[in-house]
Amino acid sequence: MALVPLSINGRVHEIACDDSQVARVHVLGKMVDGIAQDLLKQLGNVPDIRLMVMVALSLADELAELRETLDNASHDLSSLAEGDERMAAGIETLAARIEAIAERLERP
Repeated sequence: MALVPLSINGRVHEIACDDSQVARVHVLGKMVDGIAQDLLKQLGNVPDIRLMVMVALSLADELAELRETLDNASHDLSSLAEGDERMAAGIETLAARIEAIAERLERP
């Protein structure tokens, strides 16, 4: 188990994580600090707890938007798959018609 020091709003917080996750925790900590710094530029000085709640809300909002985008993309893919199935059925119907025409033309 590793202890990762993260600097968030100028304060260092040691976060425990699996050894294999150290680099990821560093990246995520920098993201959190970046959002915190952006919020501080907009709002000025706010208490740390309020700042962290606002950071959490910002991340939750981004996550909700990404989930919505993913749901929409999934729905679009489902619609495309249904369209592909209808197209395949149409092609099969056309192929059967063409075969029937070809058989009629081959008859004396």
